[in-house]
Amino acid sequence: MNSAEHQDLAVIGAGPAGVAAALAAADAGARVTILDSAPQAGGQFYRRPAAGLGARRPQALHHAWGTWQSLNARLRAHVEAGRVRHVTDRHVWFVERLETRFTVHALIGPEQTEPDTVTADAVVLATGGYEKVLPFPGWTLPGVVTAGGAQAMLKGGLVLPGRTAVVAGTGPLLMPVAAGLAAAGATIAAYIESADPKSLARHASTLVRNPAKLAEGAQYGAALARRRIPVRTRHTVVRAHGTGRLEAVTVAALDADGRIRPGTARRIPCDTLAVGHGMLPHTDLAQALDCTLDGVNVAVDDEQRTDVPGVWAAGEATGIGGAVLSRAEGEIAGLSVAARLLGAAPDPRVLSAAESVRTRLRAFFAAIDTVYAPPAHWAESVTDDTVVCRCEEVTAGEIREAVDGLGAGDLRTVKLLTRAGMGWCQGRVCAPGVAGVAGCPADTARRPFARPVPLDVLAQPGNPSRNEASHD
Repeated sequence: MNSAEHQDLAVIGAGPAGVAAALAAADAGARVTILDSAPQAGGQFYRRPAAGLGARRPQALHHAWGTWQSLNARLRAHVEAGRVRHVTDRHVWFVERLETRFTVHALIGPEQTEPDTVTADAVVLATGGYEKVLPFPGWTLPGVVTAGGAQAMLKGGLVLPGRTAVVAGTGPLLMPVAAGLAAAGATIAAYIESADPKSLARHASTLVRNPAKLAEGAQYGAALARRRIPVRTRHTVVRAHGTGRLEAVTVAALDADGRIRPGTARRIPCDTLAVGHGMLPHTDLAQALDCTLDGVNVAVDDEQRTDVPGVWAAGEATGIGGAVLSRAEGEIAGLSVAARLLGAAPDPRVLSAAESVRTRLRAFFAAIDTVYAPPAHWAESVTDDTVVCRCEEVTAGEIREAVDGLGAGDLRTVKLLTRAGMGWCQGRVCAPGVAGVAGCPADTARRPFARPVPLDVLAQPGNPSRNEASHD
């Protein structure tokens, strides 16, 4: 087992929040290690092509590239000065809280069979978020990808998922995805948004306090208009069609209650469907540390501290809100950690700018969340033969039988009766879909480890031998 020298702070995740936290703490004199699963810093938002691809203009795929260049330059300077240790290709599966310190357990590289550990006095969880995709008939066909997955293929691999795409679902992520695919040469046959953006008018006072976000939205809207991409709001994908792979999708209009309007279905030929219904925070590590959640988010105080001493959280783990909010939260967390490690409170004057950004953007994204919610009755169009849990191949009919025929009244009972959510992803992908089809609350599952771990790694001396390993 590899091991690193003891550090003041371990930051888990090298996206905007993690990098900002590391920089703020290092600027204040802390010794920092950042652990991240990617080969380069930046997270999903600043994902860059592999060096071997020889991309000449990676900035063409990004918004706010100059900001990233500045952050990356500061990070390199700290790494070269020995104040920050950036550990790439590390997949963190557990954070062990000991009496006076923490041990971060990770697996190395793509094989994820060799362990590594980092010890530190404090931890910042900057674990980000992941996409939510709700099931519909045909969603398992090759050619149906998540919106973020399509963007990752383009940013990281410089490849298009197909030549003719429909971008569908709900949420602000869809706009840069459609604009990016179109700029890279794909034909966008339709942009399907189930929400009604006119509803944003009810939040006008919040929106005008965030002119940069409005300008960003207008920029993407102009890009869609310039490329004459057909945009349909208050519409949804009803079914994906194909034999062996995607050939077309059927979309339909929604009524005011979120139900399909009869007689509005329309078939659109395409070879790619990039679909997403919002984002969810990664909270596995926080829950394993017994951090309290606020709904689905890690609960934090004004300094981004969780209720577990020595553990901070920042970025989308504490609520989905984009790169700028993540950077502000990361900066606050890093400044707080550096001060608290010295036994002092952070200087309010150095926190104020980031706090102002955080307050303004949290209000903005609360309004966005209200407007861009999935259609209320989406589950009604999921046919009984639709596979909802892809790992265990559990259909909507089996889930409904568990509820209507066997009396399941909660997600855990549905899981026990059908195995939905018991496969490789442990419900991270399918839980919202299973809950929606079952009509159960989508509670937050507690998992002992953040990713699958080889048994021989668990058996090695020094690794956590906890009762949680016997989870269901």
